[in-house]
Amino acid sequence: MRSTDRPWLASYPEGVPADIDGSRYASLAALMDESFEKFADRPAYSFLGKDVSYAEVGRRSREFGAYLQGLGLVKGDRVAVMMPNCPQYPMAVAAILRAGLIVVNVNPLYTPRELEHQLQDSGAKTIVIMENFAATLQHCLASTAVKHIVLGAMGDRLGLLKGTVVNYVVRSVKKLVPAYRLPGAVRFNAALKQGEALLASASTSAQPVPIGPDDVAVLQYTGGTTGVAKGAVLLHRNVVANVLQSEAWNEPAMRQIPAGEQPASVCALPLYHIFAFTVNMMLGLKTGGKSILIPNPRDLSGTLKELSKHTFHSFPAVNTLFNGLANHPDFGTVDWKNLKVSVGGGMAVQAAVAKLWLAKTGCPICEGYGLSETSPSVSCNPTDSKAFTGTIGLPLPGTSMTLLDDDGHPVPPGQSGEIAIKGPQVMAGYWQRPDETAKVMTVDGWFKSGDIGVVDERGYFKIVDRKKDMILVSGFNVYPNEIEDVVALVPGVLECAAVGMPDDKTGEAVKVVIVRKDPSLTEQQVRDFCRENLTGYKRPKIIEFRNDMPKTPVGKILRRELRDAKK
Repeated sequence: MRSTDRPWLASYPEGVPADIDGSRYASLAALMDESFEKFADRPAYSFLGKDVSYAEVGRRSREFGAYLQGLGLVKGDRVAVMMPNCPQYPMAVAAILRAGLIVVNVNPLYTPRELEHQLQDSGAKTIVIMENFAATLQHCLASTAVKHIVLGAMGDRLGLLKGTVVNYVVRSVKKLVPAYRLPGAVRFNAALKQGEALLASASTSAQPVPIGPDDVAVLQYTGGTTGVAKGAVLLHRNVVANVLQSEAWNEPAMRQIPAGEQPASVCALPLYHIFAFTVNMMLGLKTGGKSILIPNPRDLSGTLKELSKHTFHSFPAVNTLFNGLANHPDFGTVDWKNLKVSVGGGMAVQAAVAKLWLAKTGCPICEGYGLSETSPSVSCNPTDSKAFTGTIGLPLPGTSMTLLDDDGHPVPPGQSGEIAIKGPQVMAGYWQRPDETAKVMTVDGWFKSGDIGVVDERGYFKIVDRKKDMILVSGFNVYPNEIEDVVALVPGVLECAAVGMPDDKTGEAVKVVIVRKDPSLTEQQVRDFCRENLTGYKRPKIIEFRNDMPKTPVGKILRRELRDAKK
């Protein structure tokens, strides 16, 4: 039944259902088990010239899961994963989930301060980390509960490659591995061998674990108004539902793929980000697709060189990546004619970028909307669209969206309000933070997004403002309080405030306004301190010194006035 309280259903493409049946899979583990068997002979991932089959990912994840259980980890324990896009990432994630453990996704570019907080907050006992980032872990390890470290290397699963490619890869990556010391750390390949031995011996520590829809699958960390990163608790049923919602929504585009041709998707978004985690990895596994792993999308030349070797049909990305690629001189070396759907998310897609992308590929960008708290996808433009709409599209199957005023009441038609979301993909809450959960979840199950939107008579939503002070840099959330907490520690700073400013390349950029206590404090000193304590996208692009701050009568700094000030 297409309910009358969901007017957007009348705008759905033909064949897209109003709802999905999330009970089809008891867990992500069940979904993956099916795919590893059903698509065993297909390539699941392509990485640096090597295809990795579904069968191998299934086998290696089973071995690695046995290894984790052999360490004494039990259902519900948290395992941090700090890796770029590489085959070890999906192997590790599948292992963790199939063993009944909880994935804690970690940005590999975090500073020791940021990593320490996430490991402490999650209580992770184990971390799977690429050796390139081991030095960061070394600096904060003593302050965490981590007892077991598994070290990956870019050449781990490349042993079957012939000739110079693997040698080049290993040589190149070795230059990017700072010196570190982590006594007791186990290599990824060694962990696989130990797990293989446990499985061969029918060890009691390597037995299947019952996993249900209400078990926690992922802690996906996101900021908050307090500036403290919080873990969005995503249950197995949340992510399963979002995979099925995304599959149903993509169907009008995917049915255009020639019969018998394996669907292939470009995975340039980082897999630790919830957008790629669900829309690339999990959806790819569900549909039997191949994911082309791009470890460093900032290397536009290298990305285009890799894509020139492949046929692909789906390309989820953020505005900055679409823009960078479309303006690159090597763009024409890639065959774009097979591209059926380009999904823009993570940040607003600019009309000029969408126009250029359509002109160069013939495939319009379908802008969508999502959050870490919603696994992530909430709405999207129809994937059979012929043009860019400038909206965030229609709510996905089984999803409801409404607009609320400041008192939490629905706004009259035609007025703007805070976007609130209800659906099977909405998180269970924030990890061990009931106070923060209560701020965003209503008693009847609506998640308040903090984004201000409007909706037209067809059910298309559009974001017009942001209720929170969050800054969105290239699709990544940056919270002013965190930046201010760091900058306030700089010797010579009396007070400071962080705001977002429009930026042609990243959508928004961080601006910090400082009142000096020490007149000799320089911009470079502030930048050097931020480099040590904040990952790249959080660092201020603009630093402004002032004699005083605009404030309310009670002394609260008026960030909006700082945003509106010309610089």
